[in-house]
Amino acid sequence: MLIIGFSSNTSKIIPRIFCRTPRHCAPIISVGGTSFIMYQFVRRGHIAQIYLNQRAIRLLRANGWCFIVVNMSPPRDILRYTKSAISCVDVCKRAIQIHAPLIQTPRALYRLLACSNKFQ
Repeated sequence: MLIIGFSSNTSKIIPRIFCRTPRHCAPIISVGGTSFIMYQFVRRGHIAQIYLNQRAIRLLRANGWCFIVVNMSPPRDILRYTKSAISCVDVCKRAIQIHAPLIQTPRALYRLLACSNKFQ
């Protein structure tokens, strides 16, 4: 199972200027039961792995994150695919395995996923 998390809070300057709400996104992969790994984009070539549980997901939701569940399996070696990503949106697109060159902001990705999940 693959979950894409969206947040309005970010510490980066460029998304604060150019991106509307949501300003940040991150893929979250289920690793069994109630354990998850969030792949957080830090900078180009550096993706942080953050281990989460159900309580952490609830805390993120209480702090303004929203989540969209994508019914597909992520790539087996996701770090290899996302190592050369240049933004958080690029990390999510590579995790979902979509090749949409016009989707460059978290808002555009959110709208694409929200529309596609509406009819499933």
